[in-house]
Amino acid sequence: MKHSEILEQAAKFAKSVHAGDASGHDWPHIERVVRMARTIGAAEQADSFICELAALLHDVADEKLNPSKAIGLAKVQGWLDSQPIDAAVKDEVVEIIATMSYSGGAEGMRTLEGRVVRDADRLDAIGAIAIARTFVYAGWKGHPIHDPELPPREFMTKEQYRSGKTTAINHFYEKLLKLKGLLHTETARAIAEERHKFMESYLLQFHNEWNGAL
Repeated sequence: MKHSEILEQAAKFAKSVHAGDASGHDWPHIERVVRMARTIGAAEQADSFICELAALLHDVADEKLNPSKAIGLAKVQGWLDSQPIDAAVKDEVVEIIATMSYSGGAEGMRTLEGRVVRDADRLDAIGAIAIARTFVYAGWKGHPIHDPELPPREFMTKEQYRSGKTTAINHFYEKLLKLKGLLHTETARAIAEERHKFMESYLLQFHNEWNGAL
């Protein structure tokens, strides 16, 4: 089977998994990450097949969308095992997906392809679309827009990050504004500059309006 045919099947599988998602991890998010992975991968001379395959499948195993990370990874592995894909490629795709989450920080990504896909995913959490996704996710979780009595959390365990009390605005300070400094590739860092500034400008305007500034 050609790589293009495998990618087509991967897209169908991922689309079926993410259909109807209301958390901001929907099929359009996957499409954006795939497009960005292509852009970064081409500039960084990464393996395009591995980058695109991992980008298509990266949220199938997301802990927020599965009972556990292990169950999510088993879902990815099961699909990969159903396809005529080299064992080494399967292993690398699973490794990328297992280590690309925000909790992985800037470390833990062994291959160039992994760094490309992680950067592509993180770029979708920086900028205008990231702002929209933040409020979608907050609504999905039942978090308020803003609460001045609930400051951003500085130090959190993984469980506190996933389940602790927070707000949509706090999410910018707890995660999104930190992402620019966690990107791996020069290509992604260049793309992030304007997007990061846009978020800072939005937050300044938000706080001015919240506080009744003219």
